Amino acid sequence: MKTRNVIFQILGVVCIMLCSCNLPAKDCKDEGVDVVADLAYCHKQVKRTLQLVGNDSCLLPRSINTLSDQWNMTSVYDWTSGFWPGILWYDYESSGDESVKKEAEYYTACLADLLNPEHKGDHDLGFQFFCSFVNAYRITADPYYKQVALAGADKLATFFNPKVGTILSWAHIEKEKGWPHNTIMDNMMNLDLLFWAARNGGNPEYYRMAESHARVTMQHQFRSDYTNYHVAIYDTVSGDFIKGITNQGYSDESCWARGQAWAIYGFTMVYRETRNKEYLRFVEKLAEAYLTRLPADYVPYWDFDAPDVPERPKDVSAAAVCASALLELSSLEDDESMAESYWRSAERMLRALSSDYYRCGERKPAFLLHATGNLPAGYEIDASINYADYYYIEALHRYKILKQSGFCPDK
Repeated sequence: MKTRNVIFQILGVVCIMLCSCNLPAKDCKDEGVDVVADLAYCHKQVKRTLQLVGNDSCLLPRSINTLSDQWNMTSVYDWTSGFWPGILWYDYESSGDESVKKEAEYYTACLADLLNPEHKGDHDLGFQFFCSFVNAYRITADPYYKQVALAGADKLATFFNPKVGTILSWAHIEKEKGWPHNTIMDNMMNLDLLFWAARNGGNPEYYRMAESHARVTMQHQFRSDYTNYHVAIYDTVSGDFIKGITNQGYSDESCWARGQAWAIYGFTMVYRETRNKEYLRFVEKLAEAYLTRLPADYVPYWDFDAPDVPERPKDVSAAAVCASALLELSSLEDDESMAESYWRSAERMLRALSSDYYRCGERKPAFLLHATGNLPAGYEIDASINYADYYYIEALHRYKILKQSGFCPDK
């Protein structure tokens, strides 16, 4: 057991850094995931997209509608803008294709305009800077990327409300809906940038901000069954929790699949950074609430409680986010049986996502089909979406690195 704990500590660092590793792979007892073939598929799709979109502007591919094979493009100010350069960095890391690196550098540089003082920004600065600049710095060690990522963390930190103890999510929404301070579950993902900055030469206070956000979210944004409200509303003056609502799910009391995946990923990351076992025990409950609600193929419908399932669409973005989270959680877990369970669940998710049903293949230049962006608002339904692709390729990288490191929780 002592040896196993040492291995877990080493693998936690490996999984965080997602660095290349030359150790020979060791096979687990089951069929595993054909990660080499899956990453080769991603590379092929990346090259197809690059041929189609070019790089003569800073517009980035965001989504492909159900009946289309053309990317809908978006600006650097869109909340999804960091995912395309992040995909390129992961693909370059896997393929070694220098032409992809050049494109990654180009699109990453485009996002530096997010530091323009005229751009107000919001919590999504974490998604935007972490996926692009932090990945770029991790892979290249170029100090320019570190400098910009730290500046992005500085800007994100300005949305922290010390009275509430969380980061404001949608700054514009108070006027539109009368909500005071609001925090959405997606915001858990943006804590990664603050934790990273605190241990990479940025303001050490950002660690406290990130941990505060996680603790307040844990206390108020979950029901007794460990499913979450998409949005928590707080009183700006007193800091008191007012109510929880679900903006992108079926109803305020339903479990929106991607929201639960954000929570699993976010609290796994918080445990990785703090090593506070309270967060580990909590994320175990979140994972149980998700896994016990899954259909047979381990890819959820857009909302676990929607009454018209299975007629309603699936959401591969939730599956990709959760698969990536469970791989990391399996390497951090202190219970061997739970580590094995998370590993096997992540494998099942990746095998499903890599099947012909969920892959775009020749039909579209994206990676995955059947993502659901915002069903209540009526857009990106049963579509291909860049953040589904990003977390899919991230999960494949995590799987590859853990296997190369000899990690196999069922051995």
